[in-house]
Amino acid sequence: MTVRRFIYHCLAAAALTLGIASATRCFALPPSQPDDAGFQRFIAALWPDARAAGITRALFDDAFAGATLDRGVLARIGRQPEYGKPIKAYVDDIASPQRIAAGRRKAIEWLPTLTAVEQKFGVDRAILLGIWGIESSYGGEKPKWDVIRSLATMAAASDRGPYFRGELISALQMLAQDAIPRAALLGSWEGAMGQPQFMPSTYQKYAVDFSGDGRRDIWTSVPDVLGSMANYLREQGWDPTLPWGFEVTVPQGFDYRRSRAAFPEWQKLDVRRADGGVMPATGDAILYFPSGAAGPAFLVTANFVVIKTYNNSDVYALAVSHLGDRIRGGGPIRAAWPMRDVQLSRDQRMTLQKKLAGLGYKVNDFEAHIDFDLRDSIRDVQGKLGMVPDGHPTPELLRGLDRLKP
Repeated sequence: MTVRRFIYHCLAAAALTLGIASATRCFALPPSQPDDAGFQRFIAALWPDARAAGITRALFDDAFAGATLDRGVLARIGRQPEYGKPIKAYVDDIASPQRIAAGRRKAIEWLPTLTAVEQKFGVDRAILLGIWGIESSYGGEKPKWDVIRSLATMAAASDRGPYFRGELISALQMLAQDAIPRAALLGSWEGAMGQPQFMPSTYQKYAVDFSGDGRRDIWTSVPDVLGSMANYLREQGWDPTLPWGFEVTVPQGFDYRRSRAAFPEWQKLDVRRADGGVMPATGDAILYFPSGAAGPAFLVTANFVVIKTYNNSDVYALAVSHLGDRIRGGGPIRAAWPMRDVQLSRDQRMTLQKKLAGLGYKVNDFEAHIDFDLRDSIRDVQGKLGMVPDGHPTPELLRGLDRLKP
């Protein structure tokens, strides 16, 4: 939600909630249920910080004129995202035939712009189309929420108030510095804006005027939308020499403890691209099993991790990448998904993280994100428990951790 620093609970990509996943948005904990008087006190207390950030009193008063607590936002911030959906269901819903077809039309319609953006920023156009399709259905989903009011409600109500307070100040600075009309500052209920779903601080840092009209318009200007997403990804470390990754097959007798290697090493281990393509000659990749060794396998690169900075979820990054591949003309995922694909809930993931930390493993956060470092720790634990060490967290693994001693 930030596009980019997820300093509060990020919206899970495993939720089948389309168009709200982002470098731009995150998930807040249940509200403290402030009343209208408390909301007005919050606005009054905000003024010193706004003034210190260069906001004039006239702009401040205009921004909050008639603003009230948004109870529609309050009703949403207490909802927990859904983590337990099978991966196949999520990916298929994202890379639907309708979204693929729409993406191909957009690829043709905006071919010169996509080419220019790709040349300037070095980011694969297919990934941009994938993100654009997921975040706003290629601009088809129109923003409806008053960003100032939403952020003020979030700041007054959620336990991540300081984060949203900062985003609210950034939104006020947008009104002042970018001369965006107050009525035009629309977004999602949590304050993510425009077709790329940028939070205000992300807009300030990464939005670009790619159309050259003197404005950074991520609401209606497709060149600015594509250029801004590409600029963001480049600044997060996108490497134009690498793919995001691809589906692979592993040989019988493969040592599943092996998770990281250079492409030539994977080749020597008889790991092959599922599409029959040639393995890159250089670069490193991580072996990723989104549903365990019984399902599809992927080699993913540092660019896959860059995509995760847009939404901190392996499944989000996989869905974006697969949608982009399908728009480009690639085929569906070849391997069969497990008939029983039980994914851990958010609470179970957090419990898993705490138990692994208790066993002495390093955990980079305790907010249910299973990163690749943690998957390597899971592989180690799975080996100790006599399970296939594929790095995939399961309910069986969670129960088995109780048998291990620190």
